[in-house]
Amino acid sequence: MNSTPNTTPFWPSLRVQGRVIGALVLREIITRFGRKGLGVIWLVLEPMLFTLALTALWYAIKLDQVSEIPIIAFSITGWMSFLMWRNASGRCLNAIEANTALYYHRNVRVQDIFTSRLLLELGGSTAAFALLVGLMVALEFMSLPQDWLKVALAWLLLGWFAMALGFLLGGLSHLSEHFTRFWRIFSIVLMLMSGKFFMVHWLPEAAQDVVLWLPMVHGLEMLRDGYWGQIVPTYQDVGYLVQANLVLTLLGLSAQRIAERRIESA
Repeated sequence: MNSTPNTTPFWPSLRVQGRVIGALVLREIITRFGRKGLGVIWLVLEPMLFTLALTALWYAIKLDQVSEIPIIAFSITGWMSFLMWRNASGRCLNAIEANTALYYHRNVRVQDIFTSRLLLELGGSTAAFALLVGLMVALEFMSLPQDWLKVALAWLLLGWFAMALGFLLGGLSHLSEHFTRFWRIFSIVLMLMSGKFFMVHWLPEAAQDVVLWLPMVHGLEMLRDGYWGQIVPTYQDVGYLVQANLVLTLLGLSAQRIAERRIESA
C-alpha cells in the first residue's frame, strides 16, 4: 500500500475522495448485484419484502389486539431500523480483506471502502423505509407520522450509529480473525435487546435500566415517539445517543487507523 504523505490542499483532496467513494459505490453495486435482472433494486426490495412478511405474520396472529399501539407501524419502525443499522454495519466486517488489491491505488484508503459500503446500505434502507411507509399509508394500513422532524432526526442518528459501528467492526475484524464469529453471536443478543420486539415502557424497571444502555434503543424509542406520539410513554435521551455515537465514532476511526497502519507495514 502506498504510504506517501498526502500534501494536497483540503478542498481538492475532499473532491478527490468524493470521486473515489462514488467509484467504489458503483463497483460495490456491480459486484453485489451484477448488471442484469433487478440488480440494485434488490437493495431496496429485500428489506421491504422481509419486513412486509413479518408484519403480515404479526397482523395475522392478531397482535394488534394485544395493545393500543398500531401493530403495522410498530413492526415497520422496529424491523426497518434494525435492518438498517445491522446490515450497514455488518457490511464492513472483513471488508479490508475483500478489497486488498484496491489499496495499491494511491487515493484508495480503508475509510473509503468502509464509507462506500455504509452509504450504499444506508441509502437502500432509507429508500426502503420511505417506500414501505408510503405504501402502507396509501393502502390506509398506517397513518402519517405525527412529527416528521423527530422521525427524520431519529433515523439520521441511527444512521450515524450504524456508520460508527461499521467502522469499529471493520477495523476489529481485520485485527482479529476470531472477531467476526464473536460478533455474529453477540449481534443475536443485540437483536433481542434492540427494541424492535418491545417498547421500553412494557419492561420491568430493572430491565429498562439494562436496555437503555444500548444507543439504538434510544433511537428507536425516538422514532416511534415521532411516529405515533404518546400512545405509550417513550424513553429516549437524545444527548446520550449523541454521546454514544461520538464515542463509537472515535473508537471506529481508531480501529480503522490501526488496521490501515498494519496494511501499510505489511
